[in-house]
Amino acid sequence: MTEESPLVFGRITGPDQQSGHEQVVFCHDRASGLRAIIAIHSTALGPALGGTRFYPYSAEHDALADVLHLAQGMTYKNALAGLDHGGGKAVIIGDPERHKSEGLLRAYGRYVASLGGRYITACDVGTYVEDMDVVARECPAGRNWVTGRSPAEGGAGDSSVLTAFGVYQGMRACAERLWGEPTLAGRRVGIAGVGKVGSKLARLLLDDGAQVVITDVSESAIDHVRTAHPQVDVVSDVDALLAAEIDVYSPCALGGALTDDTTSAMATGQVKAVCGGANNQLEHPGVEKLLDDAGVLYAPDYVVNSGGVIQVADELHGFSFERAKAKATKIFDTTRKIFALASDEAVSPATAADRIAEHRIAEVSRMKTIYLGK
Repeated sequence: MTEESPLVFGRITGPDQQSGHEQVVFCHDRASGLRAIIAIHSTALGPALGGTRFYPYSAEHDALADVLHLAQGMTYKNALAGLDHGGGKAVIIGDPERHKSEGLLRAYGRYVASLGGRYITACDVGTYVEDMDVVARECPAGRNWVTGRSPAEGGAGDSSVLTAFGVYQGMRACAERLWGEPTLAGRRVGIAGVGKVGSKLARLLLDDGAQVVITDVSESAIDHVRTAHPQVDVVSDVDALLAAEIDVYSPCALGGALTDDTTSAMATGQVKAVCGGANNQLEHPGVEKLLDDAGVLYAPDYVVNSGGVIQVADELHGFSFERAKAKATKIFDTTRKIFALASDEAVSPATAADRIAEHRIAEVSRMKTIYLGK
């Protein structure tokens, strides 16, 4: 193995018996400063598909915990989205504003290519369409192992368009379950985080006749939404958002938004549903039961925010926005099915969603083993 090989400074592990992941790859490139981890949770349904997160983790073990959690979530998300893909995820350790470079992204691309198609990547927090164009330059000709690229490079562009659309479809299902009609007209929706997804969700809700309240740690994000939609209300933080007499709470920033404290705040207020675009919203196992006990309808995040992965998966077949949007529209039907099963079996919607995803994975797993790549 030569010095230029992407595997020189990496550690590749086999099936992780403790976490249940098929493969975890630790990536290190001295020249560019790359430190990354790629986690493949399952390829039972096909090659693992999931985005690349670029984030300044304080320690490698924090990055590892996050990527393992995110990869498992992608297995369930892809299963419920009806995709022929397993779950995977990658994290690059560092501040994207300071450490991102062409050299680092291309070094990361060589690691993606080394997996031979077992892992297909896309954008996530801290990475963008233009980054995926660079990563893809290290994949062999004809091997489409990087999605979320620009239209000029044969990609679909910004996947947040259909992510927001899918969250809106899930929220319509919540409204039908709670108030009898699949519309947010006349309802007050609070969005925490108005970046790529939250800002587009705000527009969809306003078009539907909803009142929208927003908060974000970024003043520029707030200004962007308020300039486009001056009718939105703005509050200082999540605590103020939950106290703003909202009917639906929509976490659209980073994970862990649903905690014991936020659940208590919702229980004492008028929030009736949670439906947002953030990944891994439950801070710990058991929060979904607290929400259920509080009478708050929870639309599982990995169900309603799957519009983005539906979009990037469609790239692999020659992208059609209309076809991808039609698939994302079915998030409404999937969410309804979850709520119905939860009611029939007296379980939380999160448990019902897990059961549906696990049933599909088990059925397909009888026909195939792990995906070995090409």
